[in-house]
Amino acid sequence: MSRTDIKADGDVFARLTHSYRPELLAYCYRMLGSAHDAEDLVQETYLRAWRSYEAFEGRASLRTWLYRIATNVCLTALEHRKRRPLPSGLGGPADDPEGPLAPPPEVAWLQPIPDRLVHADSGDPAAIVAARASLRLALIAALQYLPPRQRAVLILRDVLALRAAEVAELLDISVPAVKSILQRARAQLGQAAPSEDETTEASGARQRELLDRYAAAFENADVEALMGLLTEDAVLEMPPTPTWFAGRESIGRFLSSRVLTVPGAFRTIATTANGQPALALYQRGPDGVHHAHAVMVLSISAAGITRIVRFHEPGLFELFDFPRTLGPDATDESTP
Repeated sequence: MSRTDIKADGDVFARLTHSYRPELLAYCYRMLGSAHDAEDLVQETYLRAWRSYEAFEGRASLRTWLYRIATNVCLTALEHRKRRPLPSGLGGPADDPEGPLAPPPEVAWLQPIPDRLVHADSGDPAAIVAARASLRLALIAALQYLPPRQRAVLILRDVLALRAAEVAELLDISVPAVKSILQRARAQLGQAAPSEDETTEASGARQRELLDRYAAAFENADVEALMGLLTEDAVLEMPPTPTWFAGRESIGRFLSSRVLTVPGAFRTIATTANGQPALALYQRGPDGVHHAHAVMVLSISAAGITRIVRFHEPGLFELFDFPRTLGPDATDESTP
């Protein structure tokens, strides 16, 4: 079948390119820091690919050609967007856990992304682990500090393992230019990214255990039990609120005075995001129904929970394929 025929038959083109969608979505997410923006840009990538498929000469692989289009789409989009931070990227932690929270600024915040959207089936355990590590929230936040072209080169080389010559052709620059950009990107990322010690993860079983215990403590408003799960230097961030807290004691004081005041006020559903344990959090309203409230992503080391990022953005629930409300029983869920 010719390329003209493939383009004419949208189903054939979709079958040829569908398997690349999860990794392209992950790539656009790493570039933009927004799951919603990433989905839009992948749609734009596929539209441009379909329109120009007849001109695809096959000198590079179909995968590399799609990445070329996706990179151009992302770089164009980033011309009109600022980096997406987490609260810890804008200032120091709050001094008074019981004081007023700062009002949300006009900032486009970093978003989480559900694992189900970006992790294609793979028979290689090492590849799965590497893919998850490359999507951790701390790394995505650090990537936002890089200029867009540095960001693209670093992801293409260090995450996707494309050869320098492939990246040079993809970006229409020389191989020495790729190496120079990559060197600068690595140096800058080394200043912003967490250290290896901070990213050492607990085993899968340990993560599930701590996630279950954290969910139970949250639902029961058991602050003492929850504090026992945190490391001494744990961090709590709550975008879009720019106020954040550092240290187990500060987090405990904030939760006990402002959040976990009544057992049963919250219910949770376990999930995963950015290769990390996560919870969909529902808060009970005046109608007695638990409504979509926030998505919490946890960083867990062998020592305990090191970071909690609570994204108070109910619109994320559709992305995670969760209902907007929960009925009286855990299994009685309304339609999204």
